[in-house]
Amino acid sequence: MKVERVSYDVMTPSAAVGLLSAIYSKPEMTWAIDKIYVVKPVRFLGISRNETKGAAQKEILSKIKKGKVTQADLLNINNTRTQRHSLILKNVEYVIEASIVPMPGHEKSLIKHKHIFARRARKGQYFHQPYFGCREYTANFELVSDVPQSAYIGRIVELGRMLNGIDYNNKMTAVFFDAVMIDGVISPPRIGDGV
Repeated sequence: MKVERVSYDVMTPSAAVGLLSAIYSKPEMTWAIDKIYVVKPVRFLGISRNETKGAAQKEILSKIKKGKVTQADLLNINNTRTQRHSLILKNVEYVIEASIVPMPGHEKSLIKHKHIFARRARKGQYFHQPYFGCREYTANFELVSDVPQSAYIGRIVELGRMLNGIDYNNKMTAVFFDAVMIDGVISPPRIGDGV
């Protein structure tokens, strides 16, 4: 939304790809999300914070660095401040089931990538801090073999249109799908499979 930020009800497949890519990613492979298991109930938290309406101007930033900010510059900065409200998820737990898809010509390296990812995930290693869609919402992770029981067993929840990811082979088009959670499991279609 333009003014207020509202999170999806659950993690999107594109956020799951970003999280997995933070742990392990190489140019010769991509991630495909098979299932997202929603373990804990969906709960929201509203937060308000002070922000600026636009990007800070380069001249003002250079003046601040040099220590030569005038009263007019400070007034300009004060006029761009605003308070924004965000409705975000809290206390989430997901299990991501994903596949490594090798790029054409790199099919032989699939087993190698699986082993490297598993080793890095077991050790808690990552290239940059994993996060849920926005960098400020950091994620902790661990490699699991069993999926904990979901709070949504026996329920079907329609989540509406959800971002699946970006189709890089089709002019970087955003791909959406009608998300449905069945027994706490979301099974997004693969991008490029007629979505």
